[in-house]
Amino acid sequence: MQDETNLPGAPKHRARRILIGLIVLGLLGVGGYVLTHQSKKGPHQPATASTTPPAFNKKQYSLDKSSSIWVVVNKGRALAPIDYAPTNLMAPNVPLRLPKTDPEMQMNADAAHALESLFAAAQADGLKFKLSSGYRSYKEQIALFSQYAAQQGQASANRESAHAGHSEHQTGLAADVAPADGRCVVQQCFANTAEGKWLVINAATFGFVIRYQAGKENVTGYEYEPWHIRFVGQALASELKKTGQTMEEFFSLPAIPLDS
Repeated sequence: MQDETNLPGAPKHRARRILIGLIVLGLLGVGGYVLTHQSKKGPHQPATASTTPPAFNKKQYSLDKSSSIWVVVNKGRALAPIDYAPTNLMAPNVPLRLPKTDPEMQMNADAAHALESLFAAAQADGLKFKLSSGYRSYKEQIALFSQYAAQQGQASANRESAHAGHSEHQTGLAADVAPADGRCVVQQCFANTAEGKWLVINAATFGFVIRYQAGKENVTGYEYEPWHIRFVGQALASELKKTGQTMEEFFSLPAIPLDS
């Protein structure tokens, strides 16, 4: 065999082979780096938007306007005007304590439709509700409070009933509900019925909250009323259920002592 070093052009061929070898080694090195990096970091992931939900907008609706679904009315916050009457009242298509022509069987239209959905869902679960009381006018609330005061005394009436102009019922957004068979109507024993327990779990799904909670009497100003639900819309109802707060607490409004 001839010695390649003695062939014409041998140095050129040898230099070319060396150059090719260096290129191959370089490519292998880069590939190894990439593979090693990918194995450590995992496959490349495209950038994604933050999954943090936006903060709840507490200013979406007015807390002061009487026609707002978020209006907060209590012993310290009056409706304006004091004899406010909603203009979009209707009787929901649900079992009623009184004839549907009675004003007390009416509600704000949005609240009425939500109540229909709530009652239908309860019935699908084998439970039947009826509407015990909905809208009450300014004059009707005067008469009702006077009746309580005459029967029980002013102090007791103040714990259980609102003065006219300070009642959620006057907004058309509140409803007193009860088992259709008449058990525990506007009584705290309602909380222990199957209907009462179902309401605690499911009310928020339809935009309602248990407005006067147990243990929050010195925040809302009223005794525990497990039958009294208030329509605020699904978004706020879900927030209040999640936080366990009253409307006063959630919106950082002054607490109202029970005996105020």
